[in-house]
Amino acid sequence: MRNSARLTLRNIWLKNNLSSSKTVNFTRTFSLGLALRQQDVVNVTFVRASGEKIKASGKVGDSLLDVVVNNNVDLDGFGACEGTLTCSTCHLIFKTNDYEKLPDKPGDEELDMLDLAYDLTDTSRLGCQINLTKDMDGLEVHVPATINDARAA
Repeated sequence: MRNSARLTLRNIWLKNNLSSSKTVNFTRTFSLGLALRQQDVVNVTFVRASGEKIKASGKVGDSLLDVVVNNNVDLDGFGACEGTLTCSTCHLIFKTNDYEKLPDKPGDEELDMLDLAYDLTDTSRLGCQINLTKDMDGLEVHVPATINDARAA
């Protein structure tokens, strides 16, 4: 049935039912997707080498690279390979407590890329490999002063 025919039938039904003396109750149901729930928002603070703090937020399941991109956080060169593990530009440094709470440990490919990163520490990770969980709300990560794009080597 065509859309115009459906609309015509709906309008006739509404006209007939609303013109009578009986009361018609209309109910419309809405569902809230996970992305819209306040409880699924994770707040993250990026701290530049200068000490400047940049607050951003993402959804549970987003990577830290997604948070930077989706919030238009101005970090030069950050995530140059778009999360394909072929550069080290999304290198971030975590506080020891936060690093130990991360659900996944770095894999061999990530460790290889981290070996090429500047200012490497024991708590360094690539932001493209860290997916947000609700437990990470309030996370604060440090952004190294310089980046090394391993693709340029």
